[in-house]
Amino acid sequence: MNKISTLVSVLLLSNSYAFADSLSIKEAFEKGTTSGDITIYHENSNIKNSQQNSGLTSGSIGLNYETGSFNNFSASLGFRANHKFHEKVKGVDYETSYGNDAIVNVAALKYANDDFSISIGRQEIDLEWLGDFNESVVAELTTIPKTSIVMGYTQRQAEVGIDFVEDFRKVNENKGAYVIDVKNSSFENIELNPYFYSVPDVADFYGLKVSYDNDLFGTTAHYARSNEKTQENADIYNLEARLNIQDFAFSTGYIRTQKDVGAGNISALGDNMSPLDDGEQVYSANAETAYATASYTINDLTLKAIYGKTNFGPDNLDADEFNIIAEYSITDELSTAITYVDYEEEKDGSEYEKLFANITYSF
Repeated sequence: MNKISTLVSVLLLSNSYAFADSLSIKEAFEKGTTSGDITIYHENSNIKNSQQNSGLTSGSIGLNYETGSFNNFSASLGFRANHKFHEKVKGVDYETSYGNDAIVNVAALKYANDDFSISIGRQEIDLEWLGDFNESVVAELTTIPKTSIVMGYTQRQAEVGIDFVEDFRKVNENKGAYVIDVKNSSFENIELNPYFYSVPDVADFYGLKVSYDNDLFGTTAHYARSNEKTQENADIYNLEARLNIQDFAFSTGYIRTQKDVGAGNISALGDNMSPLDDGEQVYSANAETAYATASYTINDLTLKAIYGKTNFGPDNLDADEFNIIAEYSITDELSTAITYVDYEEEKDGSEYEKLFANITYSF
């Protein structure tokens, strides 16, 4: 039995008697909350020099349930199911995006009090270099004022969404990965975010992200470096400036990676640095990416444009990407979004256009 399964079994067994002895366990389930979405999703890709373009239309249902708290314990369960309505290339397009028609992506037990929480099982994680759904143990300590300390271990990981679903896969051949992530906001308008990750026999990496934001503008400076076990050490840094003027928001930034191995294994488990929808070469070797974003919000409509240019590799090739995103809330529950991606790499690289659209009812 693997490490996560053992921990879950022990915790469930140790508290099953408390559940049985208490008359309030029923109330904890009655006070549970249910959330989810019903989504129709469409995707179309036009690939230059390809004999066959791709596209699909699918339906997706996500459902999540979380019990109320009982003796500081709660449990959560969630799944996502998908259905194919149409695909351009039969037996290929849908199967490429959806490795599983249905998956339990959340199944976790949590203990939480005012100073500490720990969650064990399948859960969503959103850290700087660790994302998606993970079979994991995550603890958070909040006893220090204006400070959050997250400590975690992940053993298996899966990407699950309205546009892509995969089965849970082993992280580092079941050796997993460890993380310590600290966020501190003791100084006004400033957040300090030092972190450390360890992927046994692969790499250890650490970094510091410093952000300053007020109502008008903001800046970020972010640096990460890895000690790689089987290749040259890697590093990456990001500088960004932001400006807010009424309903408009602007940003511009620069990302630079190490000359020979790029970001190495730093971005292997997820990333939040690149603003581009694809950004295929942002973490490549010898990559320099300059980007700019502009967004406008009026009532329930948000429009956003992103442009990025990456110079990468030993031959200093160029990759250009342009994104347009439109999001509109029809009602509090019903919303729609459209994303357009235009991507081109120099010489014999990729060149394509993609369009994503969805309409979602959330509850």
